[in-house]
Amino acid sequence: MDPECARLLPALCAVLADPRQPVADDTCLEKLLDWFKAVTEAGSSLLLLQEHPCLVELLFHVLKPQDLSSRILSFALRLAGIFAAQENCFQFLQQGELLPGLFGEPGPLGAAAWAAPSVRSGWIQGLHSLAQHPSALRFLADSGAVDTIFSLQGDPSLFVASAAGQLLVRVLDLALRGPAEGHVCPQAWDWPACARKVVCHLEDCLRSEAAPRVTQALHVLTTTFGHCRGLWTQGLWARLSPLVACLLEKDPVPAPHALVDLLLGVARSPVLSSDPGLWETAAQALSRLSPTQAGPLAAGILKLQDCPQALRIQAFGILLQPLAHVLEATAQAPGTPRLLEGAAGDLMAVDTFPPSRSACVGLLCSALAHLELLQPLPQRPSPWPQAPLLAAVVTILRFCNGSAAPSSEAGGRLCAMLVGCVRVQRAALDFLGVLSQGLGPQELVTQVFAILLEYLVSPDSSPTVLKKAFQATLRWLLSSATPPGCCDLEPYAQLVLGELLAVLQKRLCSPCWEVRDSGLEFLTQMTRHWGGQGSFRQALLGSEVPELTRQLLQDPESYVRASAVAAVGQLSSWGLLTAPSSPEHPAVPQKTPLEELLLVLTTDSEGFPRRAVMRVFTEWLRDGYADVAEDPEQSVAPVLRAASRDLDWEVRVQGLELALVFLEQLLGPRGPSTAAPPGALTQALQALCRVQLFEFAFRSLFDCDRPVAQKSCDLLLFLKAKATPSGSQQEVGDGPNVASVEAALRRWQAGEQGQPLGELAPEAVLAVLRSMDLEALRDTLAESSDHVERSPQSLLQDMLATVGVLGDNEADCY
Repeated sequence: MDPECARLLPALCAVLADPRQPVADDTCLEKLLDWFKAVTEAGSSLLLLQEHPCLVELLFHVLKPQDLSSRILSFALRLAGIFAAQENCFQFLQQGELLPGLFGEPGPLGAAAWAAPSVRSGWIQGLHSLAQHPSALRFLADSGAVDTIFSLQGDPSLFVASAAGQLLVRVLDLALRGPAEGHVCPQAWDWPACARKVVCHLEDCLRSEAAPRVTQALHVLTTTFGHCRGLWTQGLWARLSPLVACLLEKDPVPAPHALVDLLLGVARSPVLSSDPGLWETAAQALSRLSPTQAGPLAAGILKLQDCPQALRIQAFGILLQPLAHVLEATAQAPGTPRLLEGAAGDLMAVDTFPPSRSACVGLLCSALAHLELLQPLPQRPSPWPQAPLLAAVVTILRFCNGSAAPSSEAGGRLCAMLVGCVRVQRAALDFLGVLSQGLGPQELVTQVFAILLEYLVSPDSSPTVLKKAFQATLRWLLSSATPPGCCDLEPYAQLVLGELLAVLQKRLCSPCWEVRDSGLEFLTQMTRHWGGQGSFRQALLGSEVPELTRQLLQDPESYVRASAVAAVGQLSSWGLLTAPSSPEHPAVPQKTPLEELLLVLTTDSEGFPRRAVMRVFTEWLRDGYADVAEDPEQSVAPVLRAASRDLDWEVRVQGLELALVFLEQLLGPRGPSTAAPPGALTQALQALCRVQLFEFAFRSLFDCDRPVAQKSCDLLLFLKAKATPSGSQQEVGDGPNVASVEAALRRWQAGEQGQPLGELAPEAVLAVLRSMDLEALRDTLAESSDHVERSPQSLLQDMLATVGVLGDNEADCY
């Protein structure tokens, strides 16, 4: 322990033990426990207590009848557990009857303080910490603590109840891990008494008619099999699995969600997954649970690498069942493939949907979500029923917008439940987007684009549904490229483009800002992928979309302005933002995109659009956009000047990133340190001085926002590496006089930011760079801002200063 901390510790213990002193806040106590845990893990707990008897005195003081706060009592219980985790220290505390006093009946268990959940939680966490060795196991058995843990499983505090279950898992692991190490799984009669007691308790809970007790046992077993990998888990599962299977014979099945979690936890365990009885129980669960309850189990089974094929077929049928019912509820075209055919269809007849709207919606959304996650996995069922799934999702979307044709009374009820349901629309559109990764018959792909256009056109589509429809449309357009990855679209997709742009033109004029924003995002993505494709360019230039996009730079909503900036950037990159003809005002020149975005950067009051402008300028410079590439220096200079004065730190960071790209184009890319040729270096430095980059970079080194300073440091280190030949350093005194520059830097560091650097000579810049220890500054900036304040010494000082024990000059109040 640090000597200063050792000096402060007695005073701190006295403060904690004094009920008259104000109680330290929970954050400080947690940090104090973390520190003690780190100290004990690095050395001997027994030696720590012997060298600092004030800690033992604090623990004994807690046992005295007094009005101690529940937080301090909880802290003491957890602290004792940390110390007792080492067996020799446990025996030391046991000799003084300290542990029985804290964790047995004479302590908090029998006091009024036990009514506080924090004390019960501290008691459990303390026992969890000390349960590390055989002595602790005997203590738990002899003190009656195990019975108390059983009762705390039903505690009204969910945190306490959960911690009690985790402690039981810890007790089982401690009791059974030792006997099982190195040999075959021990038989139940060889288990320690403490383990037998816990297992008997779990058996009683599993046999109970009370669902909460069953849930408690299932949670304990799920945690056990999820975290413990010892051979003893085989014996435990062999003993308890018949009781788990018996739960499936009850009507209704108790705790179905906890039961599903347990079965999946056992199936994922490398020790237990080879048990044939497990798969039989899982199959029984799939058939006994309702479709909504069985869905997570079916999805979990299908994600397993090794699983009996018959069980996979049964599980896949569970997920397909709701979608199959949707198909059967409508009049499908002749030849439409059924969703449940072959083995799955024989195993399971398609049942009716739940009668209530909420249950029906929940079942459909759950099935769609599970299938969406399953589709990209390599272990998904094969063959994958791509065409029937596409037909089912399109049908669901038609039910939701009221355009489906029900073929039965059940179909009519389904239509009434789903029409206008935003939740199902969102789930179906997400899954439809994922299905774009597979192939489908042309007539189905045509139906996909048709239903997407219906949703994009419909005035009833909510903003969130419209956004997802745009996203799904983009994914299907990308998948229709021929061949995949190229910028040419299939003929049908090219025909859709005209309708899409008409929809987009309408949506960009929507009174709802979320809709305008989604439309701009869709336009940006389309332009990024197909800006060079002939049919897209022709359709876009023949619409009013480019001009509407330009107008949205003045939108009242800042998010929309930011999206408009990104869209203008993409359109300009492909030459798609041509000035519209205006016969009425032929003499009025149109601003260039660069001028328009610079106006946004210098006048917009919100940060989002200005950040977007900086990203666009950086992309333009990096990609060689024509208007910028013609004269990079002239284009970059006003942008850097505006960014350097911006109050938004993200804009300043983006400005430095732009400067770094500019620097790379002058001196070569980042990478292994290679000095630039002298002639190129001189020209580059002159250009950098003309755009006033150095004033921006040097000033940013002392920026109050650390990311800005870090980015500036990276930029100057890159320039320093390019300016310094390998293995050579300029001698002190060889360079020009840099006193004025260094004086300005010192003023900036002191907070006097008003003084400019003035005109800089390249030689002075190089001299300053070589004299600065930028590497040390980078290391300093990489440290967290509170690396000093997080020290244990600072923590103790602050806690003592709170109660006035320290003088003002000793406190480290940050």
